[in-house]
Amino acid sequence: MRESQHTEWKQSWRDEYLRWVCGFANAEGGTLVIGRDDKGTAVGVQDARKLMEDIPNKVRDILGIMADVNLRELAAGDVLEIVVPTYSNPISYKGEYFYRSGSTNQTLKGAALDRFLLRKQGRHWDSVPDPAFKVVDGRASAFRLFAQKAAQSGRMDRSVLRDKRETILGNLDLLEGRYLKRAASLLFSEKPERYVNGAWIKIGFFVSNHDLRYQDEIHGCLIEQVEKALDLLSAKYLKAYISYQRLQRLETFLFPLDALREALLNAVVHKDYGSGIPIQISVYDDRIVLWNPGRLPEDWTLARLLGKHPSSPCNPLLANAFFRAGYIESWGRGVEKIEHECREHDIDAPEFDDSMSGLMVTFRANPEHLKRYGVGAQVNTRVEMSGKAEQLVSRPESRLESRLESRLESALAARIAVLVATQAMGKAALARSLGHKTVSGELHKQVKRLLEMGLVAMTLPDKPNSRLQKYGLTPKGGALVADARKAEH
Repeated sequence: MRESQHTEWKQSWRDEYLRWVCGFANAEGGTLVIGRDDKGTAVGVQDARKLMEDIPNKVRDILGIMADVNLRELAAGDVLEIVVPTYSNPISYKGEYFYRSGSTNQTLKGAALDRFLLRKQGRHWDSVPDPAFKVVDGRASAFRLFAQKAAQSGRMDRSVLRDKRETILGNLDLLEGRYLKRAASLLFSEKPERYVNGAWIKIGFFVSNHDLRYQDEIHGCLIEQVEKALDLLSAKYLKAYISYQRLQRLETFLFPLDALREALLNAVVHKDYGSGIPIQISVYDDRIVLWNPGRLPEDWTLARLLGKHPSSPCNPLLANAFFRAGYIESWGRGVEKIEHECREHDIDAPEFDDSMSGLMVTFRANPEHLKRYGVGAQVNTRVEMSGKAEQLVSRPESRLESRLESRLESALAARIAVLVATQAMGKAALARSLGHKTVSGELHKQVKRLLEMGLVAMTLPDKPNSRLQKYGLTPKGGALVADARKAEH
């Protein structure tokens, strides 16, 4: 015999065991047995008949609920069984909330308590009114972006392009009386983190678990975050196999972009925003790890998530907005789509892990691809395979690069321009981002050339030789990169 989700044993009665009764009532119900030791062996309990009167009264007076107390007369002695039903309303013990999970009785605090109370009320985190965010606080471009996406998807009438803010918010069920719901600030605020801690995404490139080479933070409304994150992944962080068939340049990424897109959308929609922790994307040479502080729906397991299942979003209002904008389906097919894209890309399906206080999804590159091209190969290394010249490009914005190269007449200058387009960088940081151990003479030369062309400027122009010197794009350089990006589409 073992203790379980629905069974707990105690040798004798103590009033503090009302916490276990509280835990059962808040979870799935269960039975607290008095008179058995930790192994489940009956040892009997003294004053059983008196306890049969005292315990129900204490359960009623302290917890405000009812529980049946049954007497079992066994050869080893009397055993009491306190049978606790599950309650739809939250039950507290002296102001604290307890919850039975497996064979443990957990104290609910912080975000866990918030989730529990909302669930008992039949609500989700994103549906709670937020007095801090008002209609006038919304960003015009965020409403415009949503309307354009919704009209293009065909899931909202094209009249949405002319709708006022209040109409859009009402159609998305984001209004409650004179207040907006939490989802509204995430969808339409310029900086959602002003209203919700951790409402942003961070991406980092790791050589190892302890060696972070560079990183970026992505802010803005949620739809913008998704777009920016995907652009940054494909442009700066991912490796692509570059091959040439005659004069045509072909690119194939190590990982399927559509699968990463679906995984990122799932993370944004299902994230536990009450945690205050950002979504984290860790990129390595051979794998990509997406982690978000989200949890599976109540009573779900990983096996159910990976199998055929209905849609059960943790944030239904966010999910509805992303559905209307054409980003996601409403049939619970996200994992299925991810696995399909991985098969088409000739890599294994990703690994899912819910043991890290959230949900982690790990994509691994095909070992044969890594073996063929070599992990960590230098940018300019070329090899001959099947009569085709191929190269492995590491981490620069390869698709922009091919357009910038023709304008700058240098592949290295194009890579530098792309890297500093995101954030100002020193020469040592540029070298590391390019996969070089030291700052080469060619790097010095191309930075100087970009300065002379007016495409890059020093952050400390009065101290050109400062060790703190960094280089960032000028408006002229930014316009050049923007034009190349437009040509990409």
